[in-house]
Amino acid sequence: MKYEYDFSYIKKDISYKQPSNKTTIQKLRTIFATRKREDVSNKVLIMSNSNELVRIRPERIVYVESDGNYSTLVLHDKTEQVFTMNLAHCQQLMEEQLGKEAMTFIRLGKQLIVNRAYIFKINPNKQQLFMSNSEVNIAFELQASKEALKQLKTLLESEKGKEDRL
Repeated sequence: MKYEYDFSYIKKDISYKQPSNKTTIQKLRTIFATRKREDVSNKVLIMSNSNELVRIRPERIVYVESDGNYSTLVLHDKTEQVFTMNLAHCQQLMEEQLGKEAMTFIRLGKQLIVNRAYIFKINPNKQQLFMSNSEVNIAFELQASKEALKQLKTLLESEKGKEDRL
């Protein structure tokens, strides 16, 4: 079909061709795949206290440490944000806002949530956990109970077996 429009200053032929279903499906798959990648990479954790609101990308969080009703979020560049919430509430916010990406974080005892991507070294006997990132020359040394560190070590060892099978 050909359509002709005359607007006195524009005269243009417009040809319309019906796209095939195969082409349409391929385009839709590309659009949805792109949107899924964007959704994952654009997730942020939104936390607020009485004075401010903070938006943080989950991959920047190294760990969250609790002291009673206060939680301190420590970022990869050693900056800290303090919030008036206990660790359970902080964990709940992470799970609600990040969805599956919250699996990156591991609750370690009563006082810590750690980002598994930053775990460098676990020493249960000395009750030490070292957090680091190969891209940043900054290390964090944390203290945790022997039992919690043993469980963390076992968890990460079991995941290693699953990664090898893939």
